[in-house]
Amino acid sequence: MRYLLILGFYLSTCQMMAQSSGQELLDKVVNQFNKVNDYSATVVVKADVPMIKVLPVKAKIYYKKKDKFKVVSKSIAILPKQGFTDVNVFLSDKSNYMVVEAGEKLIANVQTKLLTVIANESSSEIILAKLWVDPVNNIIIASEVTTRSSGTVKVNYKYGAQIKYGLPSQIKFIVDVKEFKMPKSFSSNPHKVGSSKKSNRKTGVILLDISNYVVNQGISDDFFKN
Repeated sequence: MRYLLILGFYLSTCQMMAQSSGQELLDKVVNQFNKVNDYSATVVVKADVPMIKVLPVKAKIYYKKKDKFKVVSKSIAILPKQGFTDVNVFLSDKSNYMVVEAGEKLIANVQTKLLTVIANESSSEIILAKLWVDPVNNIIIASEVTTRSSGTVKVNYKYGAQIKYGLPSQIKFIVDVKEFKMPKSFSSNPHKVGSSKKSNRKTGVILLDISNYVVNQGISDDFFKN
C-alpha cells in the first residue's frame, strides 16, 4: 500500500509538471500572437479537394485583435478559419482549456514539443487541439484541431520575415472531405473550372501562400463592418 501511495503521488506530480511546463510554453506562443494588434496581407489560395477543381485565387486579408477578419477578393476564397482566428481566440483565454505537454517530434528539421489542449466546456466549438510547437521561436509548426462543425483539420505552417510575430508565410490545410464545407456561393466563383473525376481520396489540401504583411498599421473597426 505504501508503494502504491508513493507511485500515485509520483504520477500526480509528473502530471502537474507536464501541465505546468505545457502552459508555460503555450503562454509564450500566445504572447507572440499578442504582439499583433492588426495586420493586412496578400494571400494566394490553391485548393486540391476531390471532386472539385479550382484555379488559384488571390485575395487580400485583414485581421484585428481579437477576432475581426475580412477577406477582399474578386472571387470566392476558401479560407478555413481554424488557421486564422478561431484557434488564436480560443487559446488567448486560459479558462477555455487545460494543456499538457505530451512528447516531442522532429518536424521539418525542427525538434518540436507536442502540447495537447483540451476544452473545459462541453459546448466549446473547439473540442481538442494538438499543437507541435518550436520551443526556440515559440511558434506553432503543425496543428491538429478537432471542432464540432468541421471535424478534424490538420495544418502545417512555414515562416518567413514575420516569424517574430508568429505570422506564417505559408499555411497548408489537410481537410476531411466528408466534413469540409465549401462556401455556399462557390458556384458563382469565376475561377471554378468544373468538377474533377471521381476520387476515393478522403482528404483534400488547401494551400495558402501569404506575403506583403503590414503589421500594426491601426486598422479601424469600421473597416470590418462592410
